[in-house]
Amino acid sequence: MSALLEVERLCAELPGGARVVDEVSFSVFAGRSLGLVGESGCGKTSAALAVMRLLPDGAVTRGSVKLSGESLLEAPEARIDELRGSQLSMIFQEPATALNPVLTVGSQIAEGLTVHQRLKPRAAAARAVELLSSVGIADAEVKARAYPHQLSGGMRQRALIAAALACAPRLLIADEPTTALDVTVQAQILSLLTGLKRERGLGLLLITHDLGVVSAACDDVAVMYAGRIVEQGPVAEVFSSPRHPYTAALLKARPSLQSRGHPLEALLGQVPPLGSRLEGCRFRPRCSRALEVCAVKVPHVGEGARRYECHHPVGT
Repeated sequence: MSALLEVERLCAELPGGARVVDEVSFSVFAGRSLGLVGESGCGKTSAALAVMRLLPDGAVTRGSVKLSGESLLEAPEARIDELRGSQLSMIFQEPATALNPVLTVGSQIAEGLTVHQRLKPRAAAARAVELLSSVGIADAEVKARAYPHQLSGGMRQRALIAAALACAPRLLIADEPTTALDVTVQAQILSLLTGLKRERGLGLLLITHDLGVVSAACDDVAVMYAGRIVEQGPVAEVFSSPRHPYTAALLKARPSLQSRGHPLEALLGQVPPLGSRLEGCRFRPRCSRALEVCAVKVPHVGEGARRYECHHPVGT
């Protein structure tokens, strides 16, 4: 099966030369979800913005990003404007700030319909109401006339999902879609996203720092550390048998029913400063399994879906 989204050896730098995405490769397939997981500041959002061509000019220094075989990095800006919203969409972090506070929710959803599907204003407004209803918002006609501050956090998140799905994209990127929501609403949002993935056959790239979210909503997972993907594969395989010490440490630090009453295993040490250029494995300073070779060389182990970067993997 060919991938819907193919990212190969993607590198991106901030102004000043700090590399925040370093040789990142992953694939997203139609009808499947990939969880991109890691600590805050590891480069997850930057990688997603690179895919969407939303980083500043010159930020992406190398690599390729292809949507159904079409290069997104080489396409002219006019073509990218056509693709955003219609073929690939993104749910941005923090719905309270992602929505325009001076426009009604319905008008913000309708805008994409008028641009990409050439709907007349009245038809676009009616379709916006239908979309709000489809993502589980009651009294959708009333809510469409509301401003973002008049909606709850869960409703704003659902409105963002409705806007992202308005033009039936093939790829949806959801950046921390459950952050700052209570547990019940989180479960509802994840159920909504996974249901839409199944019903529409869309590819879903879900960015999060929460392993529980990945376990509940994703088919595959890519674990990111200091700008690099250090392990990836099917969720069930990676979580049951992690190979990279960083993945294993994250899983041990996760609260569970089995760990109730016992202290969690903390991951000692500090994340490398943003953009630091460490030779070899970047996790080496925090790794109890590090070897001499880890200081000079980054390994690339495995082919296809199951891959990891470790000279002395867990379980050996």
